[in-house]
Amino acid sequence: MSSKSNLSGKNKAGLIVLGLMSVVDLSTPVLTDGAHPPMEIAIGAAVAGLVSLVLIGYAWRGKRWPLAPLVTLRLASALLAVPAFFVSGVPTAAVAAAGAAVAATIFGVVAVLLPAREPAERSSAAHTVQGGVR
Repeated sequence: MSSKSNLSGKNKAGLIVLGLMSVVDLSTPVLTDGAHPPMEIAIGAAVAGLVSLVLIGYAWRGKRWPLAPLVTLRLASALLAVPAFFVSGVPTAAVAAAGAAVAATIFGVVAVLLPAREPAERSSAAHTVQGGVR
């Protein structure tokens, strides 16, 4: 078994961005004033952040199974930020942070879902067959 990861640079960048967003979610309960976001939302975000970090750890090791739950959790977390755009009385800084979080999540999800590169063994074998040399 090869120790080299099948993740492309874009996949890794996506995992890093989603990891940073997960750390932000994890810290939400200590950063909230209790109203923006409400503590219930902050605790839910922290749980999603913690689970996301575990899934990212597995995905970083080349496992594919964590990607669906990871993308689902991160998109759900981003959706929790959407009310900031429509509820009156939300501070401008919170709206800007919500917008940045949604944009970063979309970038991370797209980067993670891009096709990973082929393993070196398959790639060189395909090249050899295509080149006519066996």
